[in-house]
Amino acid sequence: MFISVKELERKPLSFREEFAPGTIDFRTREFRQAGPLAAQVTADLVGREIHITGRLATRLELVCSRCLESVVEEVAPSFDLFYRPVAAISREEEIHLTPLEIEVGFYTGDGLFLADVVAEQVHLALPMKVVCREECRGLCPGCGANLDRERCRCGPRAVDPRLAPLAAWKQKKNAR
Repeated sequence: MFISVKELERKPLSFREEFAPGTIDFRTREFRQAGPLAAQVTADLVGREIHITGRLATRLELVCSRCLESVVEEVAPSFDLFYRPVAAISREEEIHLTPLEIEVGFYTGDGLFLADVVAEQVHLALPMKVVCREECRGLCPGCGANLDRERCRCGPRAVDPRLAPLAAWKQKKNAR
């Protein structure tokens, strides 16, 4: 759906949209949409800016950062966004941005696509680090075994000679 400035000049828009998995191009392979994405959005024109508010709700399939197993996460961000026309930026002079202006997006042409706004908000709702569960032990750096399912196949590891005095101290301390 295209959010047009000309249409917003006549009246604000309010709609509910549902995007099936694979409909939106998230431009990444880091996650996959695992269920329908419901979007409830209102758009209005404030001066020359497009003001968009709304909520999203979907399930995403991600990869655990520790063991590389699939994890399904629910995301449901709310957003309150302002978009200015790119033509509003003066290209001739240096611009000082206030903290409020840093949060403004830009659009080119006659408006913007809802799918682009939705994709951006899904990216922003992703957790910094995905973990299947807090106790996940991850993969062994030597043999690659998933330590949640099997034991490490590396055997005893040689101690870095630079750390040998520390290993001896630790062993002596544990013997007490």
